[in-house]
Amino acid sequence: MKLWGLRTRLLVAFSLLVVITAATVAGGTYVQSRTLILQQAQDATARVLVDKATALYPLGPLPPSDATLNRISGELSDRDLNSLVFYEDKAVGSEQMRALISPELRAAVKSGSVAWQRVMSEGKPMLVVGTAFIVVLPNGKRQASGIEAYVAGWLVPEERNIGELATRAWLIGGLALVFAIGLALLAARGVLRPVRELGDAARRLGKGDLRARVSVRGSDELAGVARTFNETADSLERHVGELERMEADARRFVADVSHELRTPLAAMTAVADVLEQEASSLPGDAGRAAKMSIEETHNLTRLVNDLIEVSRFDAGAAALAPEEVDVAEVITASLRIRGWTNEVEGDLPSGIFAEWDPRRIDVIVANLVGNALRHGEKPVSLRLSEAGEQITLEVSDRGPGLAPEVLPHVFDRFYKADSARARSGGSGLGLAIAWENARLHGGTLSAANGTDGGAVFTLRLPRQGVAA
Repeated sequence: MKLWGLRTRLLVAFSLLVVITAATVAGGTYVQSRTLILQQAQDATARVLVDKATALYPLGPLPPSDATLNRISGELSDRDLNSLVFYEDKAVGSEQMRALISPELRAAVKSGSVAWQRVMSEGKPMLVVGTAFIVVLPNGKRQASGIEAYVAGWLVPEERNIGELATRAWLIGGLALVFAIGLALLAARGVLRPVRELGDAARRLGKGDLRARVSVRGSDELAGVARTFNETADSLERHVGELERMEADARRFVADVSHELRTPLAAMTAVADVLEQEASSLPGDAGRAAKMSIEETHNLTRLVNDLIEVSRFDAGAAALAPEEVDVAEVITASLRIRGWTNEVEGDLPSGIFAEWDPRRIDVIVANLVGNALRHGEKPVSLRLSEAGEQITLEVSDRGPGLAPEVLPHVFDRFYKADSARARSGGSGLGLAIAWENARLHGGTLSAANGTDGGAVFTLRLPRQGVAA
């Protein structure tokens, strides 16, 4: 699974959504329940205090005596509540409560209201509630008596209940997270399966399997994407099939035309050979026309032969006829036959043997050297070397080299770097045929520019030439 793939994003999104929702609901419930529990405890304690204080009336004469204060403190105290009674600076009751009663609480009580405060005592929560006693004068007016009464009770049961609420909130959040992860996995599986199938089909289609299709399930957006993919693949298959048919027809046409031209070309070549012997004796324009006809006949013959060779490669009919050869001898013979021995500098050590097809090696050498002589500048150099089972031949010249925009197309069929050479003697097929012959031997042919200028063609073939 990718670090931040679709599955991970779905898991995170579902988990965050459910956890946030659960945390909000559980948190809100916890806060409301906690407030309600504490409020109930406060109200209950305040009611007890008020009820007990009411039952103490009449208080007796003021200022109260110590007996009156002790009576009030005793009546307010019980098993669950401790009490402390103040009258001015005099205090009667639980001495431990003195530290629990803050000045703010006493000020609130003196103002005439029932006030409360939560405090910690011995590490436990405690609630302190206070009230002031009011006396009614004979004229009906109410007056503060100056007596303050405080009771304190533990909030341990309430704290336990609140703790249980928090535990339940965490439990709900954990269960919600597990549920979210399970739901996200199910959703990711439902979403990713068609996406994965679509990706696999797209890769197969990209590799040339035009029959790759995906299953269409349901009628949602993913099903729409699958249908669109299948329709696109159908259209692509039809178009590619049509193009392949047209390409096959074109290749067959070229092959048929080339073969049909061989018979008349053989006759024309024979006539050209006879005419070549007499061309030097023909006067003026007749001599020039004869020489032009002879040259164009030879060019046409080479073009037809090249087209026939290319059609064999396209049809997969080209095959090797390997035999053990001395590579240097094959190269030297190719140069000697074409009269290039004195025009080429060779570093061709003997004793390098290989299982190659000598006819096809001759074609490669002839095309590379001929290209260097026609379009480069002398001297043209050949360097033969071996490294293990790899044999390398470099053909270089001292010309201007190849332009960067030309390099990627050097071995394309009918490609000519200089548009001015569109009507030159070359067909634009020689380097393409050389490249095909290198591939047929299981090797490579590459073009580059030398460090000192000029083009460099590098042929690398395995010692045992095997069709690629």
